[in-house]
Amino acid sequence: MYFNNKGKDEVTYDAIVIGSGISGGWAAKELSEKGLKTLVLERGRMVKHGEYPTANLEAWDVPNRGKLNDEEMKDYLKQKRTGYTINEYYKHWWVKDTEQPYQEVNPFNWIRGYHVGGRSILWGRQSYRWSEMDFEANAKEGIAVDWPIRYKDLEAWYDHVEKFAGISGRKEGLSQLPDGQFLPPMELSCLEEHVRDKMAENFEHRMLTIGRTAHLTEAIHGRGTCQYRNRCMRGCPYGAYFSSLASTIPAAEQSGNLSIVTDAIVHSIIFDEKTQKAKGVQAKDANTGEEKEFFAKIIFCNASTVGTTAILLNSKSERFPDGMGNDSGELGHNMMDHHFQLGASGKYDGFHDKYHKGRRPNGIYIPRFRNLNAKTKQQDFIRGYGYQGGASRQNWRRNVKEDLFGADLKKTIIEPGDWSFGVNAFGEILPDHDNKMYLDESKKDKWGMPQVVFDCKLGENEMNMRKDMVKAAVEICEAAGLKDIEPYEREYNFGNGIHEMGTARMGRDPKTSVLNKWNQIHAVKNVFVTDGACMTSAACQNPSLTYMALTARAADYAVSELKKQNL
Repeated sequence: MYFNNKGKDEVTYDAIVIGSGISGGWAAKELSEKGLKTLVLERGRMVKHGEYPTANLEAWDVPNRGKLNDEEMKDYLKQKRTGYTINEYYKHWWVKDTEQPYQEVNPFNWIRGYHVGGRSILWGRQSYRWSEMDFEANAKEGIAVDWPIRYKDLEAWYDHVEKFAGISGRKEGLSQLPDGQFLPPMELSCLEEHVRDKMAENFEHRMLTIGRTAHLTEAIHGRGTCQYRNRCMRGCPYGAYFSSLASTIPAAEQSGNLSIVTDAIVHSIIFDEKTQKAKGVQAKDANTGEEKEFFAKIIFCNASTVGTTAILLNSKSERFPDGMGNDSGELGHNMMDHHFQLGASGKYDGFHDKYHKGRRPNGIYIPRFRNLNAKTKQQDFIRGYGYQGGASRQNWRRNVKEDLFGADLKKTIIEPGDWSFGVNAFGEILPDHDNKMYLDESKKDKWGMPQVVFDCKLGENEMNMRKDMVKAAVEICEAAGLKDIEPYEREYNFGNGIHEMGTARMGRDPKTSVLNKWNQIHAVKNVFVTDGACMTSAACQNPSLTYMALTARAADYAVSELKKQNL
């Protein structure tokens, strides 16, 4: 952060964006390209595209083949239980639990990365549109509140963000999974094609396609194509997968209207009682603790679902004693994620003369096939789930523990082993007021910020759905002729899908929601929330593409309203 030598003028902008991850990057791009002097406040350190220290390292280039020792892992005990690998290649992207504490009434795996680009460096890159069915479900089923928008409101914005981000995939003509503006799809393996064909023969509503993923199969916007290295989480020096660092932030910088301040932990949004608008934000320097104020005409909250909601809850005033925009009492409530970590796998006796080239950073996708119509209606649960997964073939590592040497060893290590195929289900979690996060004012972090407390658990609908998720996975494996089929179900903790959303939901009525159809806080029209906090339901598809579309749409509206002097 810098010294304020010119008074308020030096720290006044047209727009402030809190956070630089997937949605924050899009807000920065759209606002700055439309001519607004835009400030991005990022609580973490500066990272620039290409500055990925482990992107090209091999196993022999780091100690212990990258594995952290027990002493180092003490800093990542909650991050470790997610099942995601934390090692020498990735640890610089993950926060230390010892420095970033939070509390749990029920287990909640909060996965974070604080740096420019946020979790857009770490995300799984699966990119799916939501359908009309997803936006209508709450209203039709009497669950929570109705979305204030429908698919037609986002369709053009899905087009807009897909063309820039670069989504590879195959058009399938499904009503529950709308097609998009796709780059050429990645190829299925021989076994995946076999499973796809057998599913088509045996099931009326189940089908398999290649994952729709934010990886370039053709070069666009100065970014290179995917090299099939599958080292994505280290950061991609080719810019082949979508991240804020490789895509939206450089575009915003090219406009000449972007400023970025790092190590700026936003404490709260400043509310002006006279104008009934927000006038700026309060932030702390992460290194010195010095407090700063920054001012703007509009503010976009993109600090992640939990981060944004914590800021709003902390933004108390005479008008908002329970947090900014919390007239409905719903701020912090209705936390959702996608429940998963269950499915089935099996081996296939065949295709011994075939292998695959490269390490494709993408799998297969089986779209939702439950509760689509009368034929697929389930008695025990509503909504549905999809599967992600894929096929692989054993390599030389299967023989690491075998007592082989000489000619036998040479022969074995150059012959691949059996093919296998597996799927992992991702299911929708219904919005529930009782699933919530809140702040504990009595316990602070090292920067004096109240600690976040999570209180979330799966309901009866999700538990019934999980039974079917395993059963249907086994049916798919059986139809494909797999052998040694193994169903599995591991313990799921809320948050582990890294799709937390819903704590500042959109809605039609200010009495039951925080945001309106344009992602504005009902009572504070110049504050927009376009990250996962805004979601009114969860669907079963990965949500990041929808965050992008909502952000671009809201930014366009905000600039239009600003020009009309309505903000």
